[in-house]
Amino acid sequence: MKIGELATATQTQVETVRYYEREGLLPQAPRSEGNYRIYGPEHAERLGFIRHCRSLDMTLDEIRVLLRFKDSPSEDCRDVNALLDEHIGHVAARIRELRVLEKQLKALREQCVVAQDAGHCGILSGLSHAAGAPHAAAPKARPHVARSHGGNRVAQGTTVKRKASAA
Repeated sequence: MKIGELATATQTQVETVRYYEREGLLPQAPRSEGNYRIYGPEHAERLGFIRHCRSLDMTLDEIRVLLRFKDSPSEDCRDVNALLDEHIGHVAARIRELRVLEKQLKALREQCVVAQDAGHCGILSGLSHAAGAPHAAAPKARPHVARSHGGNRVAQGTTVKRKASAA
């Protein structure tokens, strides 16, 4: 199948397929005489695996590690277990962060219980006050939609650098 057919079959954007190829997650497809990439069922299966891992908020580096084990089925999966345990820990930490964020937003929402002119809006006033507060008193700034992890990790002797990806 051509790249568009693979994209449709796996509900993936064509550019995402190309991105995964560039990142080395998806093997380069052989080309037809007309220079079209020709993908097989193994590409669709691997792309499905990658997409499922991404839906679990795994990074590309984590997926690389998992694919390395998937490609070596006789290997001991101890490091796969450790990777997933660490990922679960990151998700739990992010849930805690989100609960704190929810409390902060609810407290801010309570600053404006009645609709009034924006010049007297408690929410806008609270946001302005917090933005102007000294850094020591202000809460630590976080990305709007932070990923569930940060930092580096070592998996099977390989440093795995975390990077965000829209793919």
